[in-house]
Amino acid sequence: MRRRRGTYDPERSIRLQTYLRKLFANDKISIVAPKKKGAPVEILVGQEFIGVVHRDEDEGEVSYALQISILEEDLPTVGAV
Repeated sequence: MRRRRGTYDPERSIRLQTYLRKLFANDKISIVAPKKKGAPVEILVGQEFIGVVHRDEDEGEVSYALQISILEEDLPTVGAV
């Protein structure tokens, strides 16, 4: 049975932030506590919101799903790449 855990844990968030900073070689990544209880934590790069992280627990194993949001209007045109 898969369960999503919505309880914010500051220690877990620090561990996740440290992992993401190392993985993406970017010290500007930060984890922001959810504004509402049960909501996912937010991921920022600098001041820019880039997505959320959900914590999943399935049969005692824990994993995290990073969902990144990209707006069409933020994408460069093909000629500008």
